[in-house]
Amino acid sequence: MSSPPIQMSLIQAAPAGQNGTVGLLVGILPWLLIFAIFYVLMIRPQQRRVKEHQAAINAVKKGDEVITGGGIRGKVTKVSDEEAEVEIAQGVKIRVVKSTISHVLTGNAKPAND
Repeated sequence: MSSPPIQMSLIQAAPAGQNGTVGLLVGILPWLLIFAIFYVLMIRPQQRRVKEHQAAINAVKKGDEVITGGGIRGKVTKVSDEEAEVEIAQGVKIRVVKSTISHVLTGNAKPAND
């Protein structure tokens, strides 16, 4: 019959819990910090790259040299709202969706081996 007094002494010896609000804040704060660091290091730079790419695609004009997502390199001969006509060889023109253009090379950029 000694077990009930032992259980009571263990219950009484247990430390009092933290205040509910403080405990919740202490539990959530590390997760908020992880999300903030993740946002600063991953999400913001990706959003910036997407905006820069979109601005480059919207600024494509006749005469620009472009590289498509498939790796085809050519010179833009005609631009519409959704498509661009790219000359990949003399007399060979293809129509590409502007969103598939991965890089827009400026006219003053020179290849490394020239």
